[in-house]
Amino acid sequence: MRPAIRPAVVEDLAAVAQLDEVCFGNEAWSLAAWEGEFERLAEDRVILVADEGAVAGYAVLLVPPVVVDVVELLRIAVAPEERRTGIGGQLMTAALARCAGRTVLLEVAAGNESAIGLYGGFGFGQISRRRGYYAGGEDAVIMRWRETV
Repeated sequence: MRPAIRPAVVEDLAAVAQLDEVCFGNEAWSLAAWEGEFERLAEDRVILVADEGAVAGYAVLLVPPVVVDVVELLRIAVAPEERRTGIGGQLMTAALARCAGRTVLLEVAAGNESAIGLYGGFGFGQISRRRGYYAGGEDAVIMRWRETV
């Protein structure tokens, strides 16, 4: 069964925060941070969830109201048991569809080869690197996507 990719609603908050903790451990956002993200849904946040009767994944975008400003893909995660099923690709497709005509930036840990491969498959290219950015000294890779016409 393919999950429905849909905009998050307030009722998804607990499930998204719990999934974030499963996926990111010590790097997970706090519940207060997630509450702040959900409060901004009507402003500049787009949170998409992959719904299979339960939240199986999510993506968070910062979408400034000024069209020339870049969009940031702040977070994307898929439940460990759902990885390599295409949910990450579905979330990316839906997220990028919301960014038509805009530039999208993201950062990813240099050692996260599966994520870098996913992003590269969608046309993201490395533009920069932040040395020692993550705990433990791992580099962050900054990637950019521009819609090609």
